[in-house]
Amino acid sequence: MTDQAETGADKGVARASARRRGEMLNRLALAGSIPFFFGLWELVSRSGIVNVVLFPPPSTVAAAIVEWTASGQLFIDFGMSVSRVVVGFLAGAVAGIVIGILTGRHQLISNLLGPVFQLLRPIPPIAFVPIVILWFGLGELGKYFLVFWGVFFTVWVSAHLGVQRVDERLIRAARVLGTPEKRMLSEVLFPGALPFIFVGLRTSVSISFYTLVAAELAGTFAGLAYRIDIAQQNLQMGQMLGGLVMLGLISAIADKLFSLLSTKVVWWT
Repeated sequence: MTDQAETGADKGVARASARRRGEMLNRLALAGSIPFFFGLWELVSRSGIVNVVLFPPPSTVAAAIVEWTASGQLFIDFGMSVSRVVVGFLAGAVAGIVIGILTGRHQLISNLLGPVFQLLRPIPPIAFVPIVILWFGLGELGKYFLVFWGVFFTVWVSAHLGVQRVDERLIRAARVLGTPEKRMLSEVLFPGALPFIFVGLRTSVSISFYTLVAAELAGTFAGLAYRIDIAQQNLQMGQMLGGLVMLGLISAIADKLFSLLSTKVVWWT
């Protein structure tokens, strides 16, 4: 009996030790992922396998970003791009949430707007670039519209489905208590659909940055995607890749911040 207990204890210690090693390896993998990627990139670029002019190493890209920053142009491009994303995202998110709740709640509104939205939803924002130039010219309104288009439908679908998946018992209980329709929407359906809405909003954060590229290619004089386009015309590969790195970095930071926000707001999930 004692031998069996000792064997069980030894197995427990071994499992705990293996679990700690696994956790340590996971932390090392997480901490080393980005350095490994850039190190591999540097090695491949300088190995002669690829053309170093067309695929410069990270050190060259970093030097281009430093030069970009020193000129002060990076801050201007950064500010313009972020402002376009923020305005377009907020407009698309608000419209998507409001209309999604209404279509999810009322069959008549869903039948009226749903088929139209399903027809328009597959159209990518970049397809609107020529039309946006004609409609809005080269001003900021066209950029906001393209980001709005990329965000709206994702948020609308999430809100629409979220409302339809609210626990029916909560709705019946609210009806029994005589809850007015406005309070039903704001205090029952909206909180119930919030986890779905936040999934759509988080997805739209990345989509808004994808759409930003199309928006700035529609014609502008500042912005990260605009700077990438200018660098491509001048064959400045370091600055081109630097612009891509900056877009990826900003998008990743925005996604992480939104993830932290969602854990605070939708805490019950």
